[in-house]
Amino acid sequence: MSAAATPALRSQVQTALALRAAGRCQDALDALSTPGEYSSDYYTLRGEIQVAMGRFQEAAGSYFTVVASEPENMFAQFNLAVCLQHLSRWTEAALAFQRVLQVDAHRDEARLGLGACLLHLNRAEEALASFDGCWSDAARTRALFGKAVALQFLRQYDEAEAAYQRLLQSEEKSEEVLSNLLALSAEIQDWDAVQHYAARLLEISPQSLSALQGLATVALEQRQFETAAHYCGRIVELAPECVEAWHNLRFATGRVMSALDRPNTTLPPSLGRK
Repeated sequence: MSAAATPALRSQVQTALALRAAGRCQDALDALSTPGEYSSDYYTLRGEIQVAMGRFQEAAGSYFTVVASEPENMFAQFNLAVCLQHLSRWTEAALAFQRVLQVDAHRDEARLGLGACLLHLNRAEEALASFDGCWSDAARTRALFGKAVALQFLRQYDEAEAAYQRLLQSEEKSEEVLSNLLALSAEIQDWDAVQHYAARLLEISPQSLSALQGLATVALEQRQFETAAHYCGRIVELAPECVEAWHNLRFATGRVMSALDRPNTTLPPSLGRK
């Protein structure tokens, strides 16, 4: 604990530490009344408790107080960056992660955080460089998904797909990876692949909008309008606010009904039942 802290402030911090250890986070936070002086121990502990409670806006304020007085405090700087990331304040979070890396270029957690922020800022090339800069094997493994996303944004589809496939080898039921592979396949109009990944995703998550949208798109592309109407119907049940799904449902249904009005048209089995 900081030697400059007064006995009263040290007592507050020690009480809060004991309460947090007992799982009483709110009581620990309440024990930290407003200090009459600056203490990094006080604000750092308050930030830690606020993070544990999911109160990232307040935690960011606590860590910023430390950083403003101690710019060299990389522990507070990194935690400030994490809080800003949770708040979707991507530009500020990226700057905070960069400040950490200026002092500790081997801090892989900061590189991963920076890469994620850069992706949200549509700075895919910089994000890819950040992920590629990870040093440890563990971090490189964690960076693989970010690299795949960056490569997809950069339209380097073959490399992106290879990265996603590597991820599927260890996470074969990853909804996020399958969803991105589905989207990638749609971008290059590989409808067989879209159908494959959508079917796999639907097995894992029967109400996946991404999977249903993928299957509806394939059906429309292949002019299988009854199938398209089925999937579009499921989409509007799950997401009635989806304007595109309503439009496609009307279009596909209209095509089915037009076919029924033609002479010598066989009624589709599902529509012929009474």
